[in-house]
Amino acid sequence: MIDYQTYCAIHDHQTQRGLNAAQIAEALDLDAPTVTTWLAEPRYRPRQNRARTSKLDPHKATIHRWLEAHRYSVQQIFQRLREQESYRGGISIVKDYVRTVRPPRTPAFLTLAFGPGECAQVDWGAWEAVPVGETRRRLSLFVMALCYSRMLYVEFTLSQTMDQFLACHHNAFAFFGNRVPEKMMVDNLKSAVLRHTRGEAPALNPRYVDFAQHYGFRVIACNPGKGNEKGPVESGVGYVKKNFLNGLDITDFSAVNPAARVWMDTIANVRTQGETHQRPVDRFAEERSVLHAGPEQPYDVAQVVQVRASPSFRVRWDTNRYSVPAEYAGQLLTLKVYPERLCVYDHETLIARHPRCWDRHQDFELPETTGR
Repeated sequence: MIDYQTYCAIHDHQTQRGLNAAQIAEALDLDAPTVTTWLAEPRYRPRQNRARTSKLDPHKATIHRWLEAHRYSVQQIFQRLREQESYRGGISIVKDYVRTVRPPRTPAFLTLAFGPGECAQVDWGAWEAVPVGETRRRLSLFVMALCYSRMLYVEFTLSQTMDQFLACHHNAFAFFGNRVPEKMMVDNLKSAVLRHTRGEAPALNPRYVDFAQHYGFRVIACNPGKGNEKGPVESGVGYVKKNFLNGLDITDFSAVNPAARVWMDTIANVRTQGETHQRPVDRFAEERSVLHAGPEQPYDVAQVVQVRASPSFRVRWDTNRYSVPAEYAGQLLTLKVYPERLCVYDHETLIARHPRCWDRHQDFELPETTGR
């Protein structure tokens, strides 16, 4: 089979140059019988493709009928064909045909837009285990993204507890110059949302609400299953994983956050962002004046628990033992747990303070007794 251009060349060689079939075949590098055949044709005839038969052809009317009556899945259609129609073909051609009868629906949604200072979004991400002293712990990443400027703050932690969650908020606001947005959009994290039934108002975590009131922002819970509502922070988490963490050799957890700060300042916030087509740092210069100032006194993010000192005057937290003065052995004490330290109180009196340890099974002998 030749194409239309070759057909025209064959007839041009005959009518314009007066060549015979053998000469035309030699000039165009074709077989002489092919040239002879097409010289006899008054017009070009493209190849007529033969309709291919399929093992599914005898069953297509039945499939139509089933799909009109029910929203069967492809697997259900395939099973019924096997059981009732003696079909012996594969599932792939069934899947392809069902798509022509019932094309997949693409969900439609609106992309949310925000003005300067209006909103930020927060979320957690997870990464693989990293070395922490003599042990390994799974790495978590906290991301806050300002929705207008797309200015990004990321902090790495070794847990996703409430004290870590609130401390990361405080550190993010400090990164933005102690500036706070009007509202904070959160996914249905337990630290922020206790429950959120579709169609009903969310039940917010009282501790997070108290924190929000202290800093002057409103908590907005995303609707369940609405990924478009938290696009800035979801893309931010993905960007951290692909651009910062991917291929990063983490020798110890202590090195991660300093490296992340350099990355935020030299890469993440000075790149041209894909949605805004501007650098986050440039849009933040416009947004910063609209964000309101944070409080002078930080919120006390500590987790507060009652613990009893052991006879060997130790209190236990997260598999580690921390000492208290010997006279408090056996007494009920108050333990305040911060991301970076633990403080032990007897009523209102601070009796011991220790750096928080993330290694396993450590025994801390000497407490620090200076103020919190």
